[in-house]
Amino acid sequence: MRLSPPLAPMLARSVAALPPPGARKALFEQKVDGYRTIVFTGPSPYVQSRRGADLAPAFPEIARAAADLGIEAVLDAELVVHSAGRLDFAALQQRARRRGAAAERAGRAQPAHLVVFDLLEVAGNVLMQEPLRRRRDALEDLFAARRLSAPWALCPQTEDRDVALAWLDPAWGTAGIEGIMIKDPESLYRPDVRGWSKLRARTTTEAIVGAVTGTVRAPTSLLLGRLDASGRLQLVARSTPLSRAAAAELGAVLRPAGPQHPWHDRHFSAGWGTKEPLVFQPVVPEHVAEVAADTAVDLGRYRHPVRYLRLRGDMAPGDVHE
Repeated sequence: MRLSPPLAPMLARSVAALPPPGARKALFEQKVDGYRTIVFTGPSPYVQSRRGADLAPAFPEIARAAADLGIEAVLDAELVVHSAGRLDFAALQQRARRRGAAAERAGRAQPAHLVVFDLLEVAGNVLMQEPLRRRRDALEDLFAARRLSAPWALCPQTEDRDVALAWLDPAWGTAGIEGIMIKDPESLYRPDVRGWSKLRARTTTEAIVGAVTGTVRAPTSLLLGRLDASGRLQLVARSTPLSRAAAAELGAVLRPAGPQHPWHDRHFSAGWGTKEPLVFQPVVPEHVAEVAADTAVDLGRYRHPVRYLRLRGDMAPGDVHE
């Protein structure tokens, strides 16, 4: 094998829409909710995370599948766990923390899969300087020749813009499809370069304004919640920074809350993957906001910040439940 880990994956930049009809030809792929993974198959398999770490100890069934493929290859994929009818990112995270016998038990209870979308090397032939359409043909040939099945899965791909639009339907989001990857069929594989595009599936939803960052009169972002089965306010999302107009609108109606607020003395992290506490000001949870959100939800919380759209004066907090 000529390639070796760590190998930086090719990246994508976010876009707001699909290319218009009649634009330059593009290939569309489903963007699944998992861990970006580059898999080195063969006698000494390596299951590489985006940052170069070996995931094999946490996912031993994937390492065995890579060792048993029967040919040395380097594949670009998303590592996923399927649970209760959808891709389960929270279960994937939990599995990533386990080792040894615990990882083996987790692999039997919640097996992982690889959704493969690119082939970078096969049988000593490096394909990174081949156009994507040829790499895809080689990948499909590999799946057919080896009769690959679980844990291997071939990422759906289409040239049909209407099919790609259908993948943005919220029903796909419920199943764990975050959006669409948009790729030039002639593109070469360029590690660590944002040469592809990604469009996240988004939908509108409602949540209760429970706290703000900044000040109550001049908020900079919102902490949003929903009522659980017992009627208690639970955090579900944080907003992106508010526009000046939105900050003025909200600052005029929000009221500071006292110690009776359900989030009084609660601690939330300032960002994904950090333990730094977030400084926030609780407000009386009496206003409902409409927000635009993507489909990535972990244990009831939106993984990515949502975008504030407007206040919903026609809705009461009691209307908004998990």
